[in-house]
Amino acid sequence: MTSLISSPTSLSYPSSSSSRSFLAADTVLRPAVSVPRAASSAAKCNLVEPLKSENGRPIIPLVTRSGEDSSVPSFLASSRLQNFGSKDDTRLRIFSGTANPALSQEIACYMGLELGKIKIKRFADGEIYVQLQESVRGCDVYLVQPTCPPANENLMELLIMIDACRRASAKNITAVIPYFGYARADRKSQGRESIAAKLVANLITEAGANRVLACDLHSGQSMGYFDIPVDHVYGQPVILDYLASKTICSNDLVVVSPDVGGVARARAFAKKLSDAPLAIVDKRRQAHNVAEVMNLIGDVKGKVAVMVDDMIDTAGTISKGAALLHQEGAREVYACTTHAVFSPPAIERLSSGLFQEVIITNTIPVSEKNYFPQLTVLSVANLLGETIWRVHDDCSVSSIFQ
Repeated sequence: MTSLISSPTSLSYPSSSSSRSFLAADTVLRPAVSVPRAASSAAKCNLVEPLKSENGRPIIPLVTRSGEDSSVPSFLASSRLQNFGSKDDTRLRIFSGTANPALSQEIACYMGLELGKIKIKRFADGEIYVQLQESVRGCDVYLVQPTCPPANENLMELLIMIDACRRASAKNITAVIPYFGYARADRKSQGRESIAAKLVANLITEAGANRVLACDLHSGQSMGYFDIPVDHVYGQPVILDYLASKTICSNDLVVVSPDVGGVARARAFAKKLSDAPLAIVDKRRQAHNVAEVMNLIGDVKGKVAVMVDDMIDTAGTISKGAALLHQEGAREVYACTTHAVFSPPAIERLSSGLFQEVIITNTIPVSEKNYFPQLTVLSVANLLGETIWRVHDDCSVSSIFQ
């Protein structure tokens, strides 16, 4: 068997005990990780409700002290990692909303910073109250808040957080949105429909954000809906790095797009996988969240099929596509996605035995009750943390993916 990728050009995450980029699937996660804060001291970051690996197989990367033997590639070796605690660092603040505090804590750990103190509560009538517990005057502020379910609650919380920072005289406010809700409502497919993606972009801009950092937007044109700069990062390198650790013969591999709209994404993914062949599932959508598979374009007989999509919602599209691939003779089917929305009945469909493995990232928190044996969770904390450093230092972000 040959390696999946001979020399992968993807993100690697450090481990102090071996050159493997990710922890083994059965590794027990530690509740605290020591990370560099300054050249002469270290701070402990307590992870918020650390994931367990009893049902699924969550994989969280370790953060190692600068100078230790690690597998961090050159594009993640930010100068800031060798110079923690400098004067300029006191002007950088990271605050977390309530949508995904665990990811926010991991980002802060990677950067060697502590999360900013913020008070967020709900009144009896459901209204949201936000108060910063420390000064941000003249600071470069980053607010980590995906607008995942409940989308309206988390979106409103983000808007109020932005407003609180603006009124506290923050110099720059960056909304770090690992998952951008309403991104699928990016065009009018029928008459008299709204374009909610543009509306949400306007709300974030008018609230006072100066910049947006988003991960794997549903469509690239969503960046144009914002009247402020948008840094768009991709979770693809994290998944590629994990797949590179598997021993799958490259000649047996085929990348599958679950629909015509995802062909460009799947083609880019296939190019990184030793230029693997591409197959396309042609479907007809009868209604929202209801998909019907029509036929398959491409050859998958006897091959390992890797289905690639930006998100899994109810899993109707990807599960019906997997069933078709098995009918066409695929040996194994892997599902790879950045955003795990997992609306019912997604868990039942994904755990039905159609997939050898379902690989997702932690842009959206996955509750322990939704774990199943085929699930693998990868962390994008190092990717987002490095991007924040580069934005703060006015360095190139696109070079991470070259």
